[in-house]
Amino acid sequence: MLEEDGSYSPSKLALKLGTVKKTDYDHSTYQKYRGRRSKVLVVCTEQKDMRMRNGKRFSTGNHPVEALVPMLHLREAGFEFEIVTATGQAAAFEMWAFPNEDAAVKGIFDSYKPQFEQPGCLEDVAERLADGPSDGHPYAAIFIPGGHGAMLGLPEDPNMGKLLAWANEQQIFIITLCHGPGSLLTTALDGGPFPYEDYQMAVFPDSVDQMTPMLGYLPGHMPFGLSERLKALGVKVINKKGDDTVVRDRHLLTGASPLASNKLGKLAAATLLAELD
Repeated sequence: MLEEDGSYSPSKLALKLGTVKKTDYDHSTYQKYRGRRSKVLVVCTEQKDMRMRNGKRFSTGNHPVEALVPMLHLREAGFEFEIVTATGQAAAFEMWAFPNEDAAVKGIFDSYKPQFEQPGCLEDVAERLADGPSDGHPYAAIFIPGGHGAMLGLPEDPNMGKLLAWANEQQIFIITLCHGPGSLLTTALDGGPFPYEDYQMAVFPDSVDQMTPMLGYLPGHMPFGLSERLKALGVKVINKKGDDTVVRDRHLLTGASPLASNKLGKLAAATLLAELD
């Protein structure tokens, strides 16, 4: 559907097939974390428009289900959030995918709306962590929500690369899903070894992205194929469908699609509670 700003959101048919009014968030409860590393750094995209190969602009951003359902589980497990974007500008959301009949999702979105609208700046955080003492940080994990918008800017952002290099050195958990693993590409910008070579990951399949223009979900074909680019760097993508697959490989937790949001949230909460002091 053509928006007022000239970008395209999915057609009515695509919205019916590809979005939900209420998620499968299952309200799991956890023994709350009481340690000193109680923050999850949430790295959102502030970019809204993806230019497709045919020149049309897709209205995108962070997928609300993929962002908010894992956050619900992590909050229930006792973690709090620090939200940043690459530039410090407001996080963009695919509001056409918002589950408006889900009270839990609406509640956490409203709670963190001030932070989404006025987030911190990724560069500031990356520089602070790189220059600071290795054991003086409050972070349990880095969470990068999905949504096609995660493929805009973050995969080329050197500050994202600095943050991930720091996280890998400190063995900080990284949680991401769907198109969010595109952010990991930034660790290969310098031409050095890709730190996630041979990792198992769940990633949204290029084959599905290639089909969705026929349904009116995307207004054209993607500028590049994410899963194939990751495979070329040695990643082992374990899913073939955009399903609820989740996987942990070392300190990386990934999920395949919006359908994996609840399972990834549960995996992330349980993992952090089990692994952190």
